[in-house]
Amino acid sequence: MTSTDTSPNTLSKAIPTSINLSEEDFQLFRSFFYQVSGIQYSIAQRYYVDKRLIARMKVTGVSSVSAYLHGLKLDPLNKELNELVHLMTVKQTYFFREKYQFECLVHSLLPEYVKTRAADKAIRIWSIPSSSGDEPYSIAIYLKEFWRDLSRYGVEITGSDLDERILEVARQGQYAKSALQALPEALLRKYFTERPYGGYEVNKEIKSLVHFSPANIHQTDLTQNFHDFDIIFCRNLLIYFDDASREKAIHKLFNALKPGGFLCLGHSESLSRIDSGFVTKRFDEALVYQKPLA
Repeated sequence: MTSTDTSPNTLSKAIPTSINLSEEDFQLFRSFFYQVSGIQYSIAQRYYVDKRLIARMKVTGVSSVSAYLHGLKLDPLNKELNELVHLMTVKQTYFFREKYQFECLVHSLLPEYVKTRAADKAIRIWSIPSSSGDEPYSIAIYLKEFWRDLSRYGVEITGSDLDERILEVARQGQYAKSALQALPEALLRKYFTERPYGGYEVNKEIKSLVHFSPANIHQTDLTQNFHDFDIIFCRNLLIYFDDASREKAIHKLFNALKPGGFLCLGHSESLSRIDSGFVTKRFDEALVYQKPLA
């Protein structure tokens, strides 16, 4: 007796050689991906979307968008959905990106924040989306190198992303030299090991400070266990959301913070159009958002 495999990779044995997507196909997929991720693709991005969607349709052997989406729903392990998310989401990142916020973290934000904190609990930091790990590892390096009270308080850093494949890359902590160009040579030598076949690997000391766990800020069931953070870095994600998804995400981030905790957004993002509950806090190095103590 043989079982029937209904995963997307076996929906059809015939691999279509040519697929042309209609405007209706694009709208159907755009609506689906918005529900999954909160990302709203514009008409101007249709070429980007079509190219990647067609690539996955060919791999799975289907010739219609409706059949492809149906296949995703039949896959209990979400393997194909993970492949799709990996292909569709932007991964541009590098170490010490927008480092003025890391300067703010170690020189202004944390020194003020710990004045009202007991020294027996670690500072909990959430980096979302963490992508390939450049940001949470950068935070760990900055704290290790520049925050004089790290040994007194300790730190727990969680990196999260909806792309589970990219989280595996992050756990390995291996990077090309191009991802490390903003890193001073002294820190590169101190916290990385050059690999025999090219690139560098984060050392165990820094890896031990960071834990990676999947999370989708657009879906409540995938973020409900993320809470009681002291600081959240959510940079360059909200620019891909529409107003409704942006407000929904900010509400989740607000609830994930402890009272008095801080939210750091990307340089082109702001809460000016959102009734978020956050209070704007201006330090010398950066503008951040604080959850009120009350």
